[in-house]
Amino acid sequence: MKVLPTSIPGVLLLEPRVFSDERGFFFESYSEKMCAEAGIKEHFVQDNQSFSHRNVLRGLHYQIEHPQGKLVRVAMGEILDVAVDLRRSSPTFGKWEAARLSGENKRMFWIPPGFAHGFSVLSESAHVLYKASDVYFPAGERTILWNDPDLNIEWQLKGKPTISAKDEAGTPFRQAEVFD
Repeated sequence: MKVLPTSIPGVLLLEPRVFSDERGFFFESYSEKMCAEAGIKEHFVQDNQSFSHRNVLRGLHYQIEHPQGKLVRVAMGEILDVAVDLRRSSPTFGKWEAARLSGENKRMFWIPPGFAHGFSVLSESAHVLYKASDVYFPAGERTILWNDPDLNIEWQLKGKPTISAKDEAGTPFRQAEVFD
């Protein structure tokens, strides 16, 4: 496993070792030992999967109670995955990091607890899978406005995104509940 640091300490881009031949390919998509060696010590309690069409944008989501770390990957298609640092005491508070994840590049994006998460679908469709380090807790869920001008995230979409009513009504970054 190759670990690629990002501009935000603790947010990691992981490249698994892929074994390919005429039959196709094989790789370990998760190994507790591999994650620990990369610095990911969280224990995962839940796996999630979504399917979305081109120009769908999901996010920016987080849980103020039961914050989740997420290990994100794409089985088919391509997305731009985004993490926003919501840890007020962090030198990178309010900064974001993005990674292109695809079924082709097989990269994984580690987003520690204390971050908002979202993604946009760049391909015709995408199957996104992620492991979460805490359970889904609806009462603690929060959404930051995906197009907040203070964050100025470049989602790399062609045209207007398809988003949920919840995401459209997200809270501006400056008014969002954050982590101390």
